[in-house]
Amino acid sequence: MTPFDELQKRIKKLQVAMLREEIGGALLVQRADLFYFSGTGQNAHLYVPSEGEPILIVKKSLARAREESALENIIPFEGWDKLITLIAESIPPNSKIGLETDILPANHYFRYQKILAGFKIIDISTLIRRIRSIKSPYEIGLMQEAAKIGEAIFKHAREIIKAGLSEVQLAGSLEFHARTLGHQGAVRMRGFNQELYFGHIMSGANAATISFFDGPTGGSGLNPSYPQGAGTTVIKRNEPILIDFVSVLGGYMVDQTRIYCLGKPSLPLREAYRLAVLIKDTLAKMGKPGVPASSLYEKADEIAHKAGLANHFMGHVEKVSFVGHGVGLELDELPVIARGLDFPLEQGMVFALEPKFIFPGEGAVGIEDTFMVDINRLKQLTVFDDQIQLL
Repeated sequence: MTPFDELQKRIKKLQVAMLREEIGGALLVQRADLFYFSGTGQNAHLYVPSEGEPILIVKKSLARAREESALENIIPFEGWDKLITLIAESIPPNSKIGLETDILPANHYFRYQKILAGFKIIDISTLIRRIRSIKSPYEIGLMQEAAKIGEAIFKHAREIIKAGLSEVQLAGSLEFHARTLGHQGAVRMRGFNQELYFGHIMSGANAATISFFDGPTGGSGLNPSYPQGAGTTVIKRNEPILIDFVSVLGGYMVDQTRIYCLGKPSLPLREAYRLAVLIKDTLAKMGKPGVPASSLYEKADEIAHKAGLANHFMGHVEKVSFVGHGVGLELDELPVIARGLDFPLEQGMVFALEPKFIFPGEGAVGIEDTFMVDINRLKQLTVFDDQIQLL
């Protein structure tokens, strides 16, 4: 259970931010946000007034919500009229009320627009995401525990990879091992139509297959209904095997990538991998509070250009313009280490750096580790040997 004082600190940050923006209250429904502020992922509304105690209004399951959440005011959902009455009793008419409009389906938004007709609806999602981007020591502790699962997974991969194994067989074995270690399975993503199942585990040319996924790698998947990740490709000698695995424990995740190979990849791929490690190490030394996120991306792009590999950096043809992304309860949190995003890094932010190079017809190589912004540096949370794992 998320400790009561941890929830109190999070809610207080939200209330301070709402007062600053003259927002009377926030009505939260997205599961990751609900869990963050209430400690439960049950089907509910969390109403947070800018002043006063929050109220968790639960549709299902009320009993579990009361077991899981340390909040004091947890009540059953008894209809929309009752919900509006609760809000109206805490803030005056025409007050601003925040909704997570970045993720609300349109029909839900129109319903809230109708029932909240006496208030001014505004988007509070960016404000919430910025609060969530700064991790507490409690959250960092959970992510460090998740990193231990990741280390165990990458060690286990060395023991089970063999010629003739298909990508999906390797993925299944690693996923099974992760579950036995306490991995919750689900990898949450906030972006519309973005989804991921444990990660991307691919070999050879399939690792360079483009997909809808908003990342440098894609993969064929097993069929067009889920066109990403591991497929039926059989692992072959001297081809890189990319294992991009998200480890999740207690809701919190870390992201990590390593390259394996039965034999040895071609020289150009080995050189690209060395460059990826150089980029990661360079950015890790640059990162500290106050440094603009965009400057890290620009440095990574500069290194790739000087090495003559810009056309392969973070994709090929359909490239992505970031080299890192925030992680926490979701895989696509703030900050994003991307071109043009000039907001400064802050102590407590956690993000994954993932410099990768894509070679159509040959495969993909790269590295990824999760870092925390410490007092004057980046502290790496994920642990495993940086070298290509030659088997």
